[in-house]
Formats: sequence, C-alpha cells, structure tokens
Amino acid sequence: MPLTNVTTTQRLTKDFSAGLVVFFVAVPLCIGLAEVSGAPTYLSGILSGVIGGLVVGYFSSSHTSVSGVAPGLIAVIAIQIHALGTYEAFLLAVVVAGCLQMLLGALQAGRLANYIPTSVVRGLLGAVGLILILKQIPHLLGHDIDAEGELSFRQMDNANTFTEFFSVIQGDVHLGAAVIGILSLVILVAWRNVEYLKNSKIPAPLVVVALGTALVLIFRRLGTGWLLEDSHLVHVPIEKSFSGFLQQFRFPDFTRWHDADIYQAGAIIAAAASLETLVNLDAADEVDPEHRRSSPNHELWAQGIGNVLAGLVGALPVTSSIVRSSVNIQAGGKSKWSTMIHGGLLAISVLLFPAVIDLIPLSCLAAVLLVTGWSLINPRIAADKWKKGLPHFIPFVVTIIAIVFSDLLFGTFLGLIVSLLFVLYTNSNQRLKSVTERHLSGTVQRIELPNQLSFLDVRVLQQTLDSIPDGSEVLLDARNTNYIDPDVGQFLRDYRRRYAPLKSLNISLIGFGARQGIEDEVLFVDHCSKEIQNQLTPADVLKALREGNLRYRNGEQLTRDAARSRSATATGQYPMAVLLSCIDSRAPTELVFDLGLGDIFSVRVAGNITSPKVLGSMEYSCGVAGAKLVLVMGHTRCGAVTEAVHRLVHSQVNPKTAMCDHLESIVSDIQKAVDRDMLRRIIEATPDEQIILIDRVARRNVALVMDSILEQSSVLRGLAESGKIAIVGAIYNVASGEIDLFPHLLTQFDLADTDVSTPTK
Repeated sequence: MPLTNVTTTQRLTKDFSAGLVVFFVAVPLCIGLAEVSGAPTYLSGILSGVIGGLVVGYFSSSHTSVSGVAPGLIAVIAIQIHALGTYEAFLLAVVVAGCLQMLLGALQAGRLANYIPTSVVRGLLGAVGLILILKQIPHLLGHDIDAEGELSFRQMDNANTFTEFFSVIQGDVHLGAAVIGILSLVILVAWRNVEYLKNSKIPAPLVVVALGTALVLIFRRLGTGWLLEDSHLVHVPIEKSFSGFLQQFRFPDFTRWHDADIYQAGAIIAAAASLETLVNLDAADEVDPEHRRSSPNHELWAQGIGNVLAGLVGALPVTSSIVRSSVNIQAGGKSKWSTMIHGGLLAISVLLFPAVIDLIPLSCLAAVLLVTGWSLINPRIAADKWKKGLPHFIPFVVTIIAIVFSDLLFGTFLGLIVSLLFVLYTNSNQRLKSVTERHLSGTVQRIELPNQLSFLDVRVLQQTLDSIPDGSEVLLDARNTNYIDPDVGQFLRDYRRRYAPLKSLNISLIGFGARQGIEDEVLFVDHCSKEIQNQLTPADVLKALREGNLRYRNGEQLTRDAARSRSATATGQYPMAVLLSCIDSRAPTELVFDLGLGDIFSVRVAGNITSPKVLGSMEYSCGVAGAKLVLVMGHTRCGAVTEAVHRLVHSQVNPKTAMCDHLESIVSDIQKAVDRDMLRRIIEATPDEQIILIDRVARRNVALVMDSILEQSSVLRGLAESGKIAIVGAIYNVASGEIDLFPHLLTQFDLADTDVSTPTK
C-alpha cells in the first residue's frame, strides 16, 4: 500500500477516535448549556452541536477548532431571550447575527484577530484550564448539582465555583461516581505516562467511557450507595413519540422582521460570538501540536453560515469552543474530519441510541475534562510573561482572574482592555528615536517617527520637540510611517507656525508626501554648496570623508532629499574633493563615504592609475571648480593589481585577459609598484600570504600614483605646496568597509588633527 494512503488512513483513524471522544464530552455540554441559557428545549443545544460539527466544521479552515454552543455566550443568550420576550424572536435575531458574521468575514474583519495580544490568549487558556479543574472535581466525585458545561463563576442555584468545590471537600460526594471518576483519572494519567499505553492505538478516553458505562451497570446490582442515579449520568430527554420529538423544534418569528430590537440583539450576538470565535480560534491554533494557522476571515464566514442555519431550525448560536477544541487536540484530532464526525455522531446517536448515552457517568467525562484542563495550565507561560515585563504579565493575570470570577467573554474583554491601556500608557511615555546627523552645513537633529502616528503620539512628539535646544535644525522623518492621524497633522502645522519660531527651530519634513496637508520641505543644505565649499579647509574635507565612512560602516547614512539636491545642483557644482578610484563594483565612492549629489568629482579607472586625461580632470576639479582635496583610493582584492602581479609571477599573459587589447598600459603602470624583493616574497608565499602581499602592492600603487600626480602636474603641486589642497591616499577594505587613509609624504599639508595613519614603510 502506498505510504500516502497509509498516512491518510492513520489520520482518519485518529480523527474518528478524537471525534468520538469529543462527542461523548459534547452531549452533556450541549444539554447542560441549553438548560442554563433559558432555552425552552434541550434540542436547541444538541442542534447547535450538530451544526457546529457538520456545517461550521465543513466550511471552516481550522483543523482543530470545534464549534457549538459555548459557555462564554450563555450570559448574552439568556439576556437576549429575556429582552426579546420569546425564544422565537430570539431565533430571528440569531439569523440576523449570522448574516452580520458573514458580512464581517467578507469585509475581512477577521484581521482584528491579529490585534489580540498573546497575553490574553494565553490567559484564556490558563483560565479555562483552571476552571475545568475547579468545575470538574465536584463532578469527578459525584457532586453533580451544577449543570455540566457551565463555566461561569455564578451558578443558577446561587452557588459559585468555589462553594461547589468546597462542598466536595466537606464530604458531599457519591461513592459509586467517585470510584468511577478516580479510576478514570488514574487510567488517563497512566495512558499519558506509561510508554506501552502511550503508544496504544486505543484512545484512553474511549477506554474510560467504556469502563465507566460497565461500572454503572455493575453498581446497579450493589444497591444504595453505589447506584448512580439520573443526576450522575448523561441524560438525554427521550420523547416517546416522533410527534413529540418534532414538537421540540422552534422556528424564528418572521412577523417581527421590522422590530428594531431584533437587529440590535442580532448585532450584540454577532459581536459577542465573533469575539469569542476569534479568541478561541487563536487559542486553538496556539495549542495545535502541528502549529497550523487558521484564517479568521474564513472562520467568521463559516460561523455566519452556521448561525443563519441555527436560527432557522431553533438552535442556540454557535461559536468556536475552546473546551471542545482542547479535548479534540488532546484526543489526537488531526483535521476537520474529527469535528464533523463529532457532529454526525450527535445527530445519529441522540435520535437512535439515547438510552445507551444515558448510561455514561458524568464522573468519567469529568476526568477527561480535568486532564484536558491540566494540560492547558503551564507555569512556564507565567514565568515567560513575567520575564517579558508588566505589559505582558498583568493582562495575562487579569484575564485569568477575570474569567475565573466572571465568565469567558467578560474576562477576555477585560483582558483586552487592560492590554489596550498598557499600549496607551506605553505610547504616551515612549521616546521617539532621535539621531544627530553631521551634514556639511552643520548639525541636524533627525527624529524618526514610528510606523503609526496616532493622536496618542501628539504628547510625545511635543515633548521631544520642546526638549531640543533653541536654534537647532530639526528633521522630522516620516519615511517609515504608514499612518498619520489628522490630529498629528494639525499639531505639526500649528507647532511649525506658532511655537517653532519662538525657539528658533528650523523644522524640516521628509516622507510626509502631502498626507494630512503636510508637504515635504527640507530647510537645511544637504549638499556641498558654494558657501560651504568656500568655508571648508582640506582638513575639514578629510574629516567629513572619515565621518562618512564611519556612518557607512555603521548603517547610519545621512538623510538626504534627492529631488531637492538634484534641483539645487542643476545650475552649478561646488564639490569639496576629487576622488580617483578603481572601477571595481564593490568600491563606489559615494556610498563608501556617504556622499550626496554635488559633493565630489569622481574619476574611476581600473587600478586607480593616473594619465594625462586623469590629471586634466583633477586639475579642473581643484584649479577651476575649487575642490579642496585629492584622494587616491585603492582597495583590497583588486582585480587589476592581481592581474599585474600574476603576469610578473608567471611571466605570461593570463588566458582570460589575453583578449583585452588595451589592458597592457594599465598593467604596466601597476607593475611599477612591485620591486624584486616583493616579487620574490610573492613567489615564495602560500596562497593566503599572496593575498596579503598583493594588497600591499595595491597600497604601494596608491603611493606611486600620488607621487606621479605631484611630479606631472605643476598645477596640483602648486596648490598642494600653498596649502590650498591636500593629496591623500586610501585603501578601502572590501570585506569590512573600512578606509585606511594616509597622507603623501611630500605634501605641505599638516594632517595631525585629522588622526590619519602614516603610510607603512
């Protein structure tokens, strides 16, 4: 048999057994929740389970989520049934709610799930786990006063979670049910920890249900004390006739279609059901061992279809249920087939085999839910939230406490509110990133604006601007900002007009693109202008180049308005330096020194060698255009230098470069940097040592080019001797991005203050 068929068969087997387990748990949950919601018939809960399993399960994209009537929605259901007066009117509201959910799905409203904090989701899981333990311990020991499936703190009998729990501690237990419950718990724990049982193909919950049912029949013969009554068993109200069964169905009252209260109730149900679905869906994905993600938009659409059908046939509204989803995952469910199987079993068995279901003790199902609850409680999650800080830990704890002492929906909502308050607090106290940039025209304080600029950021933005010293150049950088609130736009317009002049602040703007009526405007000069060029000295230029290389290596390039620079330099150019560099693609001078338009003349030729044409370009740059520095830049791993050395070592032309007719003039110039001693050392060196020696040849080549410039150009020599220009050499490391600058020994320019290294002898 092909491997794929085996895998599919195995997955379907696991899905069937998981669906069977979820079915056993779902029956008392559906009936119990129908009872506490105020619905007129138990069938409303069963139908919700059937629709949640078969219909929602079919349309859903989730592999693990199981839908049906959920505890978190019970309070909303009870309130709306009472407010609308009749159950039939309530059903019409459920149809409206389903339509709204389908609309929400079509409008991609499921994206709101992306904004549900993990702290709230984790808190929900922990709270549900804790509630299951507290609620199921009484059922485990036969104290079955509270309806199964009720997770709210306050109960219909005016008791609460803790009073029921303490009544069990005080001895209010049933011997037969307690024996079944404890034995079931032992089996489930053993199945999870004993290797042989863990690898068994038979799911432990099925063993527990079978054993519990058998013990119920045995205990009936033992008499009082051991006999389990109806209150300790799953109880499906059985109708004696088919007509009686049909009478349990309810249908929506369409005569009230014009009643505004119906649509208001529908909106409330849709909002509550959608919120619970999104949170529970996220929680189910969180504990999915295969880490699959479900589409929230698709889920809203599926839930909407389910609720339209639920309203039409008299069922309670459905949502994703974290309790049933967790049981499904714990039982080994692999795909949506498990939830559909559970729905199908609900439909078949309640109709055909209710008497068999009535033999299942609640205590064995309580053991299954108790183990499920324990698996949802993970102390490491609390420790992780604590390490991440109070903004993560407090919503996590608040969600747990609120759900335990109220209900799932209110507790989740409160957790979301607390998380939102932390976001508001953090935004109101955050500091905007401020970077000091040293442009040629002076210092600019650049403020990087966040991705989202809401009204909450106005206070922080004002504090940041107020803290900047008077007379400063300020640049507000919104290039990475996707959203700008109108309040922010109004604040910036008012601040620039009214308050900036009082502090003599020049506030430039970039990245706004006319959003909220704010046009980009750069007030400072971010290129080399005539005024700046006249003020610069060779030492200033060298310092600017060194700082630019440092910014380049650190990834802190200056912010420039390219369009403005292009416009400003269109009518004239006033560069501060001329750079002679190699054509190598890894050594672009404008990037290496973080330069902008109009800042330098750039001459690029293989091996950065000189020639009459190169000298002419340099003479024009310094003598006519006013450049203050000549920089000759070689680089490591230079192909031209390597080729020149290769021809000397092997006394032949490299076959790869033999087709280059004009390369010889470049190679011969570079070979002047290789004396006999250097050639001997290269020949005797290892391959790694040869790389180092060839880089030294590149450095010598730079020094020879500087000598050649002074020897062959009287113009540049005169400017250098008078101190109007400086001639500097550099080696650029293509691996690290670092520049090693060194002055020419013959220049009259004093570079002591520029912290430039001396050449290697």
